[in-house]
Amino acid sequence: MKKIYSALDAVVSAGHDAVLCSIVASHGSTPRGAGAKILVPSGGAALLGTVGGGAVEYRAEQYARKLLAEKRSEFASYRLGGEGTGDGLGMICGGEVRLYFQYFDPSDPAVKPLLKDILELLNGTQAAWTVTAAAEDGSWRMGVYDRTRGLRDLPGVSLSEVEPLLGSRGQLREGNPVLYAEPLCRAGTVYLFGGGHVGRELAHILALTGFRVVVWDERPDAAAPEIFPDAAEIHCGSYSGAFEKLPPVTGEDYIVIMTPGHQADYTVLAQALRTPARYIGCIGSKKKAAATREKLLDAGFTPEETDRIYSPVGLPIGGETPAEVAVSAAAQIIACRSGRLDGFAERGKHAAN
Repeated sequence: MKKIYSALDAVVSAGHDAVLCSIVASHGSTPRGAGAKILVPSGGAALLGTVGGGAVEYRAEQYARKLLAEKRSEFASYRLGGEGTGDGLGMICGGEVRLYFQYFDPSDPAVKPLLKDILELLNGTQAAWTVTAAAEDGSWRMGVYDRTRGLRDLPGVSLSEVEPLLGSRGQLREGNPVLYAEPLCRAGTVYLFGGGHVGRELAHILALTGFRVVVWDERPDAAAPEIFPDAAEIHCGSYSGAFEKLPPVTGEDYIVIMTPGHQADYTVLAQALRTPARYIGCIGSKKKAAATREKLLDAGFTPEETDRIYSPVGLPIGGETPAEVAVSAAAQIIACRSGRLDGFAERGKHAAN
């Protein structure tokens, strides 16, 4: 999302126009759902993003270029089945997607402040949404919403109209105007303790999937910006007392522990369990996990508290390499974010990678 809007801001700042094509609704089996985007700029810049590839993406790109030449916005729907009927794309998926082709005019005085607002929110830590109001004539207005400053840049649209659309995925409300709200930035930070081989891979994967990652390591050579180009913050310091130097961990945050040693893992875990973190995961073998749990129990933690820990970390996909272990850990964290982690608890919580 950040790459899309950063690229759009760069295109507009260079004086070029662009069409931002977004899936705003989908039904049935489709490659991508609401929120998937492709940016089609003028001025020779490359395309960015995807709305699912294949025939639907080809049609979307062609139509976006047509609207770019006509300098207008429009909705369009595509059926992914219908092979041989003349009204579908002949794809095996069989679903339907509705796309909004949003024309951005660099001469529109509202565009630059809007994109500035969006990029600031994308660099923040709180949940935020974009809200678009599209009229029947194709014109649109776009604003942003976060719980600190509320709804802004969208005159004539009330918060009561917008609130039902503020979910974890893009939501469309038909009418005049059509309203579409889409998550811009999810609340919550992943605090990653340990900048080793798995941690480096995990930080990159989590950033790709929309998480804000903060890295902490005691070793200067492991807490280097060039190693973690996708991290929001990098800290080098003792694991002991680390949480006193970080912002208060909330119930929307995630803690992943991948330090080089058992004692360091225990030091971080003992602090993590005193927070309301949504997820606490610790790398290691089953034997190590059991030993660490016993040590925490001896230190006065209850069985219910130690049961919060996902260790060995990750879903049981059979991975062995650092990248594979990172994929399994990222999958577990994504499942937690989506509310589906409970479904994996029995077969995944204490299973080895």
